[in-house]
Amino acid sequence: MTSSTATVDDIHTTTAAGSTAGEPPVRAAEIVREYGPFAGASRVNGVTCDGARVWAATGAHLVGFDPASGEPMHTLDLACDAGTAFDGTHLYQIAESRIDRIEPATGKVVASIPAPGHGFDSGLTWAEGSLWVGQYRDRRIHQIDPQTGTVLRTIESNRFVTGVTWVEGELWHGTWEAEESELRRIDPASGAVRERLQMPAGTGISGLEWDGADLFYCGGGSSGKVRAVRRPRKAAA
Repeated sequence: MTSSTATVDDIHTTTAAGSTAGEPPVRAAEIVREYGPFAGASRVNGVTCDGARVWAATGAHLVGFDPASGEPMHTLDLACDAGTAFDGTHLYQIAESRIDRIEPATGKVVASIPAPGHGFDSGLTWAEGSLWVGQYRDRRIHQIDPQTGTVLRTIESNRFVTGVTWVEGELWHGTWEAEESELRRIDPASGAVRERLQMPAGTGISGLEWDGADLFYCGGGSSGKVRAVRRPRKAAA
């Protein structure tokens, strides 16, 4: 969550849960590993992966760690207040009311665009040549032009959006509200909830990314941790 607003931790303790009428039954999320906390960092605001490293946005540093060993491999001194993404070449990072495009090797910011929530932005991911930005209080996900920040499309949710990722054509987002946190697969056209994975009590999601295989990486807010959650298997056709 960006520094100009209350954090996810502040919000989820004060808001009543929305209705779940008509939604699929919830299943327990399977956490297979935890990483962190990382030295000098007290929270994780966003997360992405580049094929070799998982990147955790910790406020003042973007920490790239080895998912096999859990050891930090690279640290970039950058403002990183909320979601993080990777497009195959560059990192993207929400910093206050903008989104920075960053060279991973050097940490150089090569371009910036306005964030659609003007400082009220949360999750971030890259898919289909676009950036997808969560709006936590507005319960929306915006598809935006990565060159200009122009909003191309908006998808409505019925929960706070605290992370977003695409998985082989499936749209998933994180929630953290009323002391409960879930991974949710939603219909990209209607926003209808198709699948729900509930995180254990006391754990929340602040940033979400698919690893390209069998895992989701979930930022853990003020726990300072990143959690790897097993991606559910698709039902046989």
